[in-house]
Amino acid sequence: MAQSDVSVDWFSGEVATFGDRLAGAREASGMSAEDLARRLGVRVTTLRQWEEDFSEPRANRLQMLAGMLNVSIRWLLTGEGDGLEGPTAPGTLTATAQSTLADLARMRAQMLALSQEMGQMEKRLRTMLRAEQ
Repeated sequence: MAQSDVSVDWFSGEVATFGDRLAGAREASGMSAEDLARRLGVRVTTLRQWEEDFSEPRANRLQMLAGMLNVSIRWLLTGEGDGLEGPTAPGTLTATAQSTLADLARMRAQMLALSQEMGQMEKRLRTMLRAEQ
């Protein structure tokens, strides 16, 4: 009897929901729900509602999620694009590597937040300059 080589795309649109992909990416990044909620500036209950598919984040939070979790927005929404391949074998990364990846994710989130803040400051400055004319 021949074995069939059927590979399952754990996070595809046919297999997983938005909440499944969000929870999987959060776990792969090594963050707890509390850590991610705090970094996003939302309540843990809000994050859990997203992960359980009771609600979905707005576009600005979706962008922040993608940046913090190092996946594309498209992957979070559809399972297509840059994201996770599926479950990895336990212990494939050393604790140092996991810590480094978590630090990179944190720095990326900080960069995104600073970029958004710079955009808001630029908008305020432009408004002030127009008012002075």
